[in-house]
Amino acid sequence: MALLIALINIVGWGLIPLTVKGSPASQIAGMGIGASASALVIYLFTRPAFDTATWVVAFIAGMLWAIGQMGQFISFTRIGVSGTIPLSAGFQLVGNSLIGVLIFGEWPTTIAKIIGFVALALVVIGIVLSSRSDDKESGDANAKNIAFLLVTTIGFWIYSSFPKLIAKDINPNVNGLDYILPEMLGVLVGTMIYVVGSHQTKVYQNKMLWRNSIAGIEFGVGTLFYLFSVQQNGVTDAFIYSQLCSVISTFGGIWFLHESKSKREMIYIVVGLIFIVGGSILTGFAK
Repeated sequence: MALLIALINIVGWGLIPLTVKGSPASQIAGMGIGASASALVIYLFTRPAFDTATWVVAFIAGMLWAIGQMGQFISFTRIGVSGTIPLSAGFQLVGNSLIGVLIFGEWPTTIAKIIGFVALALVVIGIVLSSRSDDKESGDANAKNIAFLLVTTIGFWIYSSFPKLIAKDINPNVNGLDYILPEMLGVLVGTMIYVVGSHQTKVYQNKMLWRNSIAGIEFGVGTLFYLFSVQQNGVTDAFIYSQLCSVISTFGGIWFLHESKSKREMIYIVVGLIFIVGGSILTGFAK
């Protein structure tokens, strides 16, 4: 049962890049609606405790998540799903791990630090391999696209660190169900700010919005089952399992979205993913 719960989380998150269509603004707007709707349903059935400080922090975390997700959607149009997802997964793993070490005191022993930084080195190698392209003329443009994705991933880093902040400094007894609704409402507001600020409010009148809201539901359901996976499998194993969603998204982009890759680029992507997933598994031993 524990592995089935983890599988639902993996599939829910992995299908998001394969579900969204249209412009990045339409994609992020639909995500906000679907995610907040699914969180509201979850909240009505679970009725978790209300804690003002937790809600405020979770709401801000959700808004910052929208920055990271917007960066992904824009990157889909620039370097494709299969090019974006391995890079994004690697950037998230490296950033989250460093925040955990530097701010929250994770990897406390020397052995843990050695294992952890070896794992991050594997991830960095995977990132480099995944970003390789046969098109030498597009090198500068590709570098700019990768830099853009890295900068926007900061939103994911901060979003991922907020639950630890809540448990450490606000309410040690809080669980994921207590903040999933304010977090998803923050996602909704964050996406609306982007759409309004970029003068693309017409996307709310487009039928594609409702298809993209399905991706938001996938995100909400995937997040719910990630929280269940944490309870059943533990934080470390649940996080490692969740990284497998990048495999679904990457190869889904190639097979179902028909993103063209040369034989050499396919080898780079496969080997890069092996390094990234292998590095994420190795971080589980850095305790």
